[in-house]
Amino acid sequence: MKKSKLLIVLGLFLFCSFSLAVESGMYRLLSVSVSEKLILISQIPGKTRYLLDAGSAKITVNDKAGELKELKVYSIVQVKADLRKSSKNGITLDGSATEIRISSPEKAK
Repeated sequence: MKKSKLLIVLGLFLFCSFSLAVESGMYRLLSVSVSEKLILISQIPGKTRYLLDAGSAKITVNDKAGELKELKVYSIVQVKADLRKSSKNGITLDGSATEIRISSPEKAK
């Protein structure tokens, strides 16, 4: 009886974690579109790319509030994203960024 309850709880946990599809981690920032409020990022060390809507993302630079246009000078960012296919102005998106963080300043490109 205990094993079946444990398996059910474990199954529910795995189902919930996969259904939310929230990714969090370090990414290379490939492009920023301030006019459309989109970012293009790729996984580190992989090469999977994501085009994300960053219009409603909370942006912090060195623990201070930041703006999307400030991201252009950085190459590595921490992103929390909700990966769900969607569309914005005819552009197919891989999801939306909920939080974008930069913890240390980098030199401008």
